[in-house]
Amino acid sequence: MPTPDVSVILPCAGLGSRFGAPYSKELHCLAPGVTVLDRSLEAVVALAESGLDVRLVVVFGTHKLDTVSYLARYAEKLQIVFVYQNKSDQPGLDDAIRSALPMTRGTVALVLPDIVVSDPGGLLGAVRGTASADWVVVAADEPDPGTLQQMGALTVRQEGGAAKVVAAAEKPADPTGFNALWGIVAVTEDEAHRLPDVVRRDAASPLAGAAALMVERIVNYNTVAG
Repeated sequence: MPTPDVSVILPCAGLGSRFGAPYSKELHCLAPGVTVLDRSLEAVVALAESGLDVRLVVVFGTHKLDTVSYLARYAEKLQIVFVYQNKSDQPGLDDAIRSALPMTRGTVALVLPDIVVSDPGGLLGAVRGTASADWVVVAADEPDPGTLQQMGALTVRQEGGAAKVVAAAEKPADPTGFNALWGIVAVTEDEAHRLPDVVRRDAASPLAGAAALMVERIVNYNTVAG
């Protein structure tokens, strides 16, 4: 197996209980032949089409074999590796990321299968940004406090003509002071071991101080209504 330039972690082991459908939420159809997963992977495909070797590390459970089968259509464009997550022993998103890390090489990106960013080139920009910053997030402005409480919330400010994260929290109970949310995270190989802390509510987020690449919109497909 060749060593990739970029490894993308795609956690697909969640139960999707809030989605309330008899199928995996990432397979929800948005248009004929297009699922939420296809939209979320547009950024990963764009990364591969830029000339980089991309390894997609998919974390799954036995209830997600439909997603495993669906991903076969990407086998020619991406180097796909599957990692099983035992739900009884490792139930959290942070543990899903931790399960994937041993299979990553090079720059590491976190892409969530139910999160869609409006600019598919955002991931490529974030990966390129790790040449000068350990952490780069693809983010969007978000004024709604209720949305910020359900997402990875950020305080983003302009510093020296560039957007920078000055504070970050996962699903904060008090969203006061946060003005944006992240959709994709890219991190250097040396710092990737801290990636699970990005999605933990009980840990200091390593995203504070990260460079921010702003896009127009980030959509979280947690319900059938989107």
